[in-house]
Amino acid sequence: MTAGTLLRSAVPAIAAIALAGCSVLGSGGTSPRATIYAPDVRVQADPAWPSVQWQLAIGGASASRMIDSPRINVRPTPAELQVYAGASWAQPSTDMIEDTLLRAFEDSGRIDAVARSDTGIRADYKLVLDLRRFESDYAGRAMPDATIEIAAKLLYNRDQRVAASRTFLQAAPAASTEIDDVVAAFEQSLTAITHDIVGWTLTSGEADAAAAQRP
Repeated sequence: MTAGTLLRSAVPAIAAIALAGCSVLGSGGTSPRATIYAPDVRVQADPAWPSVQWQLAIGGASASRMIDSPRINVRPTPAELQVYAGASWAQPSTDMIEDTLLRAFEDSGRIDAVARSDTGIRADYKLVLDLRRFESDYAGRAMPDATIEIAAKLLYNRDQRVAASRTFLQAAPAASTEIDDVVAAFEQSLTAITHDIVGWTLTSGEADAAAAQRP
């Protein structure tokens, strides 16, 4: 048997091993289902959040190509990033973040006018987001955490001044390696980080607006 024949024979075996490893990861060893997940996140308004009179535009969230995808990312080791087989989000992660934040602002009752920046709203402030992590992270443990990291900047639209900036991080532990439990953990992380960003935006914007009105 020639070296070329050996190589051709080995390729299917290597591919099968790789696929088997991916299937086991996050599925508890069972065959993955072709499932699309659409988390329905509802954020309860905090009584401490201020009611504001200014308008807010939510800018399109930026992210790397691997993160800005409907695939559900998993990090089995610090230097390795894979995706769950047979499962995906209903929309890219950046769209999910924007939709969740927009709904949370609207449902809070604390701000009269909030919309995506591409709607043409004449907003006083603009929320700019950089989605850095949206992944199931094992971090050396038997069970993963649903980890979301977002760098946020609140800009005053008139002169693009940075009124406030902060990096938010949430990591919720999954009950098991099953993809359903991982998605449930993502819902917890997404709810918590949305709550934090909405509260911070309202408080920071109101403080900046009040400071601008001082003589």
